[in-house]
Amino acid sequence: GDDIDPLHRTVTDEQVTEFINLWREEEPTRFTDPEIAKSMGLAGTIVPGAMNIAMMSQLITLWSPSVTLKKLDVVFRQVVLHNIPIHVQGIVTDKDVVDGVPQLECDVFMENEEGTRMVIGKATVTIPSRG
Repeated sequence: GDDIDPLHRTVTDEQVTEFINLWREEEPTRFTDPEIAKSMGLAGTIVPGAMNIAMMSQLITLWSPSVTLKKLDVVFRQVVLHNIPIHVQGIVTDKDVVDGVPQLECDVFMENEEGTRMVIGKATVTIPSRG
């Protein structure tokens, strides 16, 4: 039931462009071009799914430097638009020892300012044993 300290982010157009350039995407896409995004029925340019997953992973790894992210499953419920405040949060939901290794299960989610969950997920992390 422990809360994971939230991350508060606003993903900018420039950050998405930099991320896309790492992918070596040279053509404009729904991630970088507002007209393409609108032609696809979107309200504006969107944050790539991989970038959302990276922020959710960062939530876990910043929470405790001693945990190791073993697995992260996510479900995209809504697109995440550029330049809006988002909150990435989590809560510990279970603890167990698997093959002698302590681990935690955590629910993680990304919300907009209205509290709408745009991305939800479940993380499994291993934690060091106290010996």
